Amino acid sequence: MYKALYLLLVAGVLVTCQKKEQHVLIETELGNMKVLLYSSTPKHRDNMVKLVKEGFYDGLLFHRVMNNFMLQGGDPDSRNASPQQMLGQGGPGYTLDAEIGALHFKGALSAARLADAVNPDKKSSGSQFFIVQGYKVQDQELDQWEQEKGIKYTPEQRKLYREVGGYPFLDNDYTVFGEIVEGLDVVDKITAVQVGAADRPVKDLKMKISLL
Repeated sequence: MYKALYLLLVAGVLVTCQKKEQHVLIETELGNMKVLLYSSTPKHRDNMVKLVKEGFYDGLLFHRVMNNFMLQGGDPDSRNASPQQMLGQGGPGYTLDAEIGALHFKGALSAARLADAVNPDKKSSGSQFFIVQGYKVQDQELDQWEQEKGIKYTPEQRKLYREVGGYPFLDNDYTVFGEIVEGLDVVDKITAVQVGAADRPVKDLKMKISLL
């Protein structure tokens, strides 16, 4: 009896653990963003959790910011980088297999990667990511991407692209592994900063990421 009860309790704990959603907090001087990491992309989720636990991201820069597109960070070479240093090539020394599926709505957390010409499997950077700002997308453009990419957007997805915005050009090509659930306005604040060469913010914009 007691053994059976113990097994039921353990099973209950395991189910609870499996259902628990994993969030991270990205802190910047322009505000904080609470991000849900998707359970549907476990390789990317677990990798970010590992790096966050190691403090990998703390002090790194959002080194590439493009208004109406996205903000990118996670290059370890950006820590204490000089203003003239070119960034965007660094990483932890490995890549991640693609887990493509989720779409690039505004606030999507997506993995950066090398171009198809040198990366036909669309493998993700081991650490670099970008957060989508994008723009409000009309149905005619979504029709175009459906034809070119073989996607079929649902009425709900079309509504999100029209009313919230995003960047559907990237759909089916990059792994989206999370989304902002609090602090979406911070995306607009960051993409409004002044940038210089290679779309790097003139004033360094550092991040700190912690588990929630």
